[in-house]
Formats: sequence, structure tokens, C-alpha cells
Amino acid sequence: METTKPRRLLSLDSLRGFDMFWIIGGEDIFHVLKNYTGFPLFVWMSNQLEHAQWNGFHFYDLIFPLFLFLSGVAMPFSLSRQIEKGIPKNKIYLKVLRRAALLVLFGVFYNGQRDWSLDNIRYASVLGQIGIAYFLAAIIFLNTNWKQQIYWVGGILIGYWAIQNLIPVPGFGAGVLTKEGSINGFIDRMLMPGRLYLGIHDPEGWLVKISATATALMGALTGSFIKNERMNGLTKIGYLLIAAGLFLIISLLINFIYPINKNLWTSSFALYTAGWSILFLTIFYLVIDVLNFKKWSFFFVVIGMNSITVYLASSLFDYSHTVKKIFGGLIPLFDKGIQPAIFACCVIAIEWALLYFLYKKKIFMRV
Repeated sequence: METTKPRRLLSLDSLRGFDMFWIIGGEDIFHVLKNYTGFPLFVWMSNQLEHAQWNGFHFYDLIFPLFLFLSGVAMPFSLSRQIEKGIPKNKIYLKVLRRAALLVLFGVFYNGQRDWSLDNIRYASVLGQIGIAYFLAAIIFLNTNWKQQIYWVGGILIGYWAIQNLIPVPGFGAGVLTKEGSINGFIDRMLMPGRLYLGIHDPEGWLVKISATATALMGALTGSFIKNERMNGLTKIGYLLIAAGLFLIISLLINFIYPINKNLWTSSFALYTAGWSILFLTIFYLVIDVLNFKKWSFFFVVIGMNSITVYLASSLFDYSHTVKKIFGGLIPLFDKGIQPAIFACCVIAIEWALLYFLYKKKIFMRV
């Protein structure tokens, strides 16, 4: 736990807060609005706030990789600053390793573990994957320059494609990208202790850490580019838009032969989500840091500065009782069909108020 506010890109914290907003209650609002109004826009948005069943992509599939990508964007600002301060690399390695270990542990708690027998613990998690992928990407970042990092990204994505498409799975052969037939599911069933999220496959299993590392590295490359002071903001915006467009086009072309799939974190998925992540970051960077329109972003900044805190709290704490105590007399005033959306707004309000208290006290959870 730190008690000083780190120097960061405001757009980075704001976009991280925007990302977290959807999983702490934002999605619930649009699901209710879809059912209540039947309005086509809300129907479309509600559908986008559900994961694609297997192959394909919805906006909700971006939440996780965007968060990991933004962790990578922060590397040139946080890790490089430690190097500039003269902190030995071995100490930085230990800090990053500690971060990864804590995130893996927090991930187990987030999974809502009730049965702690070794056979029933789900070790894989979103937080665990972020911790491990960040650790691997940080080691590469600290020991390479930007050109070498590009080679690493290319090598990881091509190598991961080869693993998924060329290594045969007993009983299925090579390149069968299903829950049962993928090399991901086969390795998880063979090597991962405890239970798997989908029974025979875990979307945060062993192999996805490889491709996820490339996601974090692409974030680090983007952060290094934004940090470059030899180029003005609008020029950076232009290059970032070109990069986002290229990533999206290339991944959509690859999708015809190598599907975009979040559960397998295919290389095409890593490229596609990197394209969207760069695009979202570019928009936030342009509006907040280049054009200096900042006031509107404060709501998201408060969330983004304590993103891990609110993520863990959303699983560990039930806000229903608090909402009923504070807003119990207000919610019944609305039509019954819209009440769940009002309830979700009240939950977000309570979560934000707690985060604002931490923000004002300059308490930020860093692991």
C-alpha cells in the first residue's frame, strides 16, 4: 500500500477506470435497459456486454486484454523511472515477482473459493494471468530495447500460432481449436491442478500466458512511444491511429484462417484487442493529455487509480445491504422494471464514494 500518488498519464488512469466501470456495475445497467425498453441500441449494447461464446468478438471480450495492455503501457513510466533512480535490476525483478505472486493469490480469493481441498481450488484467474504475463513482459522490457521488443512480440505471436496449430493433440490432431481438441485444453487437463473454469478447459490456463505476454509487451511499446518527448502530441496521435488500424485489419484478415478467440487468446485475438486498445488509448490521450479536456474524466480516474481494489471488492463484498440502507426509500419510487438499473447505479455510487475517499487520502493499492 502506497500513500503517495504516482506521476502517470491521466489518460492511462482514466481509461483504466473506464475499463473497470463495466465490470463493477456498468454492464448491469444496459442489460436492464434492454429488457425494459427493447430499444435496438440497448439491445445491441447489452449483447456487446456479453462474452462471445467461442470464436468471435464482443466489446466485453476487450475488458481483460485492455487492462493487461494498460499495465504494459505503464511500464516505461514506472519501471524505467526505477532504473533512472539507480535501483538495481535484481530488486526490480523481486518487486515484479512479488506483484505476480500476490495477484495469483488474490485471483484465487476472487474466484470465490469455498472448498480449499487441493482438487477443488481454481488456481487460474484473471488477476493471476495479469500478474504472470506482466512479470514475463517486464523481464523482457527491462533487458531489451524497443526494436528487440518488437521482435519478441512477433516471435511470441508466431510461436503461439505454431503451438496451437502444429502440435497434435491425442485423439484430435493438430489445429483443432475447440475446448476439447485445443492444445490449451489438453495441457490444462494434464498439468493444471484443481478445477478448470469450463470443466475441460480454462480461459486463464497455462498456454494463454504466452500470448498474453505479447499483449503486455505491445502495451509497453505503446507507452514508450507516448513517452517519447521528441514528437508532439498530435503527431503521436496520427501514428497511433495508423498502428491501431493496421492491427485491426491484419487480425481480421488472419481471422479467416486463425480465428479471433478470447478463450484461447489466439494470436489473432491478441492483435485485434491490441488494435482496439491502442484506438481507445489514442482517443483518451488526445482528449485528456493533448487537448487538455480533463474535468469529465475525473469519475473514471478515481476508479482507475484503485482498479485492483475495486475489482477485488466487487467479488469479496456484497453491497446489497448498504444500498438498501441508504437508497431503500428511493428505489421503489421508480417503475419496477427499471429498478434493477437504479440499484446498479446505487452500487456504483457507493463503490465510487469509497474509492474517492481513498483518492482524497492518497491511498492507492499497488502490488
